[in-house]
Amino acid sequence: MAGAALSGSLALLADAGHMLSDAAGVFIALLASWIATRPATDQRTYGYQRAEILAALANALILIVIAVIIALEAFRRFGETPEIRTDTMLIAAIIGAVANGVSLLILRGGQEESLNLRGAYLEVLGDLLGSLAVIAAALVIMFTGFTAADPIASILIAFMILPRAWSLLKDVVDVLLEATPKGVDVGMIREHILAVEGVQSVHDIHIWTITSGVPVFSAHVVVDDHALSPESADRILDRMQRCLGSHFDTEHCTFQLEPASHQAHEAHQHA
Repeated sequence: MAGAALSGSLALLADAGHMLSDAAGVFIALLASWIATRPATDQRTYGYQRAEILAALANALILIVIAVIIALEAFRRFGETPEIRTDTMLIAAIIGAVANGVSLLILRGGQEESLNLRGAYLEVLGDLLGSLAVIAAALVIMFTGFTAADPIASILIAFMILPRAWSLLKDVVDVLLEATPKGVDVGMIREHILAVEGVQSVHDIHIWTITSGVPVFSAHVVVDDHALSPESADRILDRMQRCLGSHFDTEHCTFQLEPASHQAHEAHQHA
């Protein structure tokens, strides 16, 4: 940030803002992870697990706001480019690139094994590309005097931020709207449940996500009358829970077993 203020470069400010937002995002994520460990209560029966989702929402909105501000300021500077100290701009960008390069090498070994490390690796890679864009802009201005290279680089950085932020925001909205998790085939789950002996039909299927890696499933399962005996009901429940746990990685399952005659009493039923 100091280098951006001294140099007058918007591209350097954009790159610094990008890195600062990433650092803030890591801090927010760590804080949310700590909050999520708090136990459930009668008022919050799922505990604080959604804290991670709220943190991701805050991070996505911060990134979008930063990208929009950068883009608007860049377009404004096309008509009025202030004096830029390219030496300060170049030195600060090189320092940022070196720091990001070292971080990239550190994360490179584990990014194939851990999704969290892969996410961090991609974040740092984006920061490195931003620093390289600033270096390129500084060199262009230094040797050609083409000062528009600074807002052009700023727009490039903004466009690197926006797709990631938008993707994150969409994922957060899906969780908050309790959408079916990505990769989960509801039709396939229905077929597996119907394949269990004693099951006639299934309805009111709901699959949603509490937080990352915690999918939840509920359904009303119509069974044969004889299957409502304690022994048969236990067998059917065990088979359905094992099926969802092994094939769909869903351990939090709630099934309501009911006879066929009960469906007439359900006012709001859907598939």
